[in-house]
Amino acid sequence: MSVHLISAFDAMAKLDQFDAILDARSEGEHAEDHLPNAQSWPSLNNEERIRVGTLYKQVSPFEAQKIGAALVAKNIAQHIETKVMDKPKNWQPLIYCWRGGKRSNSLALILGQIGFKVHLIEGGYKAFRKEVMEDTPRQAQRLQFQVLCGPTGSGKTRLLQALAQEGAQVLDLEAIAVHRSSVLGLIPGQDQPTQKAFDTQVWDALRRFDPARPVYVEAESKKVGNLTVPAELMVAMRASPCIRMELSLDSRVDLLMEDYAFFTQDAAFFIDRLERLVALRGKAVVDGWKEKIARGQMREVVADLLNLHYDPGYETSTGKNFQHYSKAPVVAPESHSLAHMQALAHQMVQGQV
Repeated sequence: MSVHLISAFDAMAKLDQFDAILDARSEGEHAEDHLPNAQSWPSLNNEERIRVGTLYKQVSPFEAQKIGAALVAKNIAQHIETKVMDKPKNWQPLIYCWRGGKRSNSLALILGQIGFKVHLIEGGYKAFRKEVMEDTPRQAQRLQFQVLCGPTGSGKTRLLQALAQEGAQVLDLEAIAVHRSSVLGLIPGQDQPTQKAFDTQVWDALRRFDPARPVYVEAESKKVGNLTVPAELMVAMRASPCIRMELSLDSRVDLLMEDYAFFTQDAAFFIDRLERLVALRGKAVVDGWKEKIARGQMREVVADLLNLHYDPGYETSTGKNFQHYSKAPVVAPESHSLAHMQALAHQMVQGQV
């Protein structure tokens, strides 16, 4: 048998060295959060886990363990038949479950007896999660950030994407959070990840960056939709140099009409989201926007949202939260187009601006 216990700390350091990372928890636990690139190999699926847990509480631990053992054996056999037969002898997986208990041990035992070199995380996912939360501040502190600032619609996200295409290091928190921030930032048909999954993905992104090169990130508030940005990351971002983006109002409206087409093409959905602004802007203002939407005046509503909702207070708020905003150099793409954003990104990476 070849099963090696490994601490969560060491697993983090060697994460990219394993041939596979196998999550022995149920598919529901896996969906809530999992180690980066982990595959779901449940020893007990959602329904089986509930069944065994109910037996444990209502009948006896012994009866539950018998049923659980039979189910685990069946599931592991299926994993081997469908996922293991093509693996070479030198295949080295990392395995974990919730606390490093029976579910991961059972899978590790069988794979080890086959002859694979198996690594098993002591303390399981719970220990790994603890290490992620402790390591995130260290990862944030070792990096040098360049923070893209600018009012809504100025093209920060587009420039981030263009910078990534130019080979720059980019931390796109909105992409990880599946949300465009602000009250109207929900993306239809796409759920945000859980807070735990968001934390793990942010940590995974941070650990991969080279500290010798800048990391471009968009200025964010502490929350992106329903998710909270790690506090230490916010501290590092707010203390970092800023770059200010500027676009004309017309170009900003054009950009938002393109990027938020799901609003402008679905009046009912747009109106539903605007209802959330009644408390901030008043019923009369929101009703006025609804009337314009009914008349097809989407562009006018977008311009109003910028002038009346997003822009007021932006300078004060950003200046208060980001220490170097007042000294930020200005970058101004020729327009909101992807081509002009790409040209600006190229100049930035080349050190021309």
